[in-house]
Amino acid sequence: MDITDDILKEFKERMHLGDEEDDNLRRILSASIVALNKACGDYKIDTDEDFKELVFERSRYVYNDALEFFTTNFITEINNLRLGKALEEIVLEVDSDAAI
Repeated sequence: MDITDDILKEFKERMHLGDEEDDNLRRILSASIVALNKACGDYKIDTDEDFKELVFERSRYVYNDALEFFTTNFITEINNLRLGKALEEIVLEVDSDAAI
């Protein structure tokens, strides 16, 4: 997953970080996107603000070496995204069935 310069800049501003860790931060953000897409469904960081917020939070936990606490602290948000994606799929399925 390629992390855009805008996403990286936004994360660095939020974390009050400089430019010396860009490669590491890109890896952390990318890994967070992959992990959360597995847990929540296929979301895009540049089009879904709730997903971006969750990616930033997971990345913050990784950066601070506290990943083991992330899921417990954000289970509601993870489940909300998962439920939202499931509902989208149901609607798409109903719409495609109606077209037949």
